[in-house]
Amino acid sequence: MPAKKVARAEGGFEYADQRFKLVDLPGTYSLLSTSLDEEIARDFILFGQPDVTVVVVDATRLERNLNLVIQVLEITDRAVICLNLMDEAHRHGLEVDERLLSRDLGVPVVPTSARYGEGLDELVATISEVASGKFAYRPHRIQALSRAMEGSIKTLTKEVRAVYPDLPNPRWVAMRLLDGDERIIEAINKGELGSLRQTDNEISSAEMGRKQGALS
Repeated sequence: MPAKKVARAEGGFEYADQRFKLVDLPGTYSLLSTSLDEEIARDFILFGQPDVTVVVVDATRLERNLNLVIQVLEITDRAVICLNLMDEAHRHGLEVDERLLSRDLGVPVVPTSARYGEGLDELVATISEVASGKFAYRPHRIQALSRAMEGSIKTLTKEVRAVYPDLPNPRWVAMRLLDGDERIIEAINKGELGSLRQTDNEISSAEMGRKQGALS
């Protein structure tokens, strides 16, 4: 059976005298690498080091989408949550407090209704602010770890960092190793982890502009 091919769209735009490159990653509900889509999205966010990762979530199914948001925030501080389909949420009588959600997550949350063009100007402005480093955010990450687990993560993180000193988030890699992520384990065993980073860095620096965003 031929291998599945996953398309990835790219484009760009200008805002506030800056050029931005957009990489539209495959849609997924998780980054745990159980499918090719998830693996591509995860590797790009982790190794491509985008200036901003925009996570597009469905306001009518927020609970289902928050799993992906939490996983992205474990990898990067530079994230913006696009709370889309607000028109559908209102039509179904759902109210989402984006300010409270932003406070709880520790990153910007921008409500939008893409089909009507609502909220897109604010989304672009927020992406620019995060990309430029104008505002620094501290995502709220999983804290409910046992002392033994936290100790194991710290020990393994130190070992991963020693082998791959330029890795942007060795703690996340350590957590995936402890969780038995077969793709990460294989990359470590074959010495490919650095190659994954090099490949995605080449992709992220190609074509347009200095600024880039990964959309999931």
